[in-house]
Amino acid sequence: MSEELFKDYVPEIMVYDPEVDGSYEHKVREEHLHVKEYLLEKIRKAKTKAKAGGKALFRQPIRTENEN
Repeated sequence: MSEELFKDYVPEIMVYDPEVDGSYEHKVREEHLHVKEYLLEKIRKAKTKAKAGGKALFRQPIRTENEN
């Protein structure tokens, strides 16, 4: 049955058009991700400098039920 469906099928050649296919959208996203990584790293470094002793700890203290 499938042979009958595709016996007259001729593959269409696709032509890439940057105007239609949106060639720059993935570049914009990548640029935003790189800027985000850069800013996060800058914030981490600033937090490290601000802490006494210069140790880099980014975890919140663990809360227990006994704390007031």
